[in-house]
Amino acid sequence: MVYIILGKGFEEIEAIAPGDILRRSQIPVQYAGIGGRVVEGAHGISLQADITVEELSLADMDMIVLPGGLGGVESIENSDTAMAAVKYALDNGRYVAAICAGPTILGKRGWLDGKNAVCYPGCEEGMGKAIVHPEKEAVVDGNIITGRAPGAAIEFGLTVAGMFKGEFTPDTVAQYMVYERR
Repeated sequence: MVYIILGKGFEEIEAIAPGDILRRSQIPVQYAGIGGRVVEGAHGISLQADITVEELSLADMDMIVLPGGLGGVESIENSDTAMAAVKYALDNGRYVAAICAGPTILGKRGWLDGKNAVCYPGCEEGMGKAIVHPEKEAVVDGNIITGRAPGAAIEFGLTVAGMFKGEFTPDTVAQYMVYERR
């Protein structure tokens, strides 16, 4: 199961695009809300989460996805349950994917030290000792996937989906979406 964490103020496209792509790829995904099942994004769009973060099944988790948005990032960092799930994923070899300001959640805690990563331009100082590649849309280093910004949400979603053997490959999904991968 892939869990996409929604905290108040999350970047909507960074949550919706990966979730949509995962579902198109026939990969199980659930949105998990912090503070309830209806969570308002950074631009006033509310999403209905499938579950709350308290309902996460860590044993069933294959990946946790952390959308950006400064409010969303702050919500995740202030949620003991969400942060425990991120730590569980890292400690147990599960995938952790973060986009935009989301990678700073990992960087501030040293979880990106020595790893190749990308983040929203201007968030580099929150990346710890990561090797930041500002020219890339999405970067995979071991079990950590990072994405650059809202404009990279589709490429990030396809990269996330590529970590699994879904019914459809990311290139097939991209083709159906009429999206040219870079």
